[in-house]
Amino acid sequence: MTEEKLDIKGKVLDVTIIQKILPHRYPFLMVDRILESTDKKIIGLKNVTINEPFFQGHFPGHPIMPGVLILEAMAQVGGVGVLSLAENQGKLAYFLSIKEAKFRKPVVPGDQLIIEVEIVKTKVSVMQVRATAKVAGEVVTEAEMMFAFVTPNG
Repeated sequence: MTEEKLDIKGKVLDVTIIQKILPHRYPFLMVDRILESTDKKIIGLKNVTINEPFFQGHFPGHPIMPGVLILEAMAQVGGVGVLSLAENQGKLAYFLSIKEAKFRKPVVPGDQLIIEVEIVKTKVSVMQVRATAKVAGEVVTEAEMMFAFVTPNG
């Protein structure tokens, strides 16, 4: 994390800036780029390639991105938005709940996930979001998620 104030609104962010905001690293960083961000919404991109380590076992000969990792990618896009806020910089976002998760189509190598996360409600150190992941304009996954913000080692 960084001490400098990050203003991401209206900016496209590459992975080097994303790594200044999120604590995740290979093989668990699931956001390649932030395409758009406002006070209430953030849109990110995840390129899905056959080189992803999980495709070795999910499933051999029929690679499909695990649904839980799509949810993680959705959470990380939201995390970029909320962990860049001054009051949350240096904190971690822990899952509190995932509701209404729906998996509509499989995600396969070569797909590009466009993830849109809308902030629904904030309360002290808790946030609720609604997230949607699309491939080629079609919804593949959607969910409502809640996070708690905690200070590591604190």
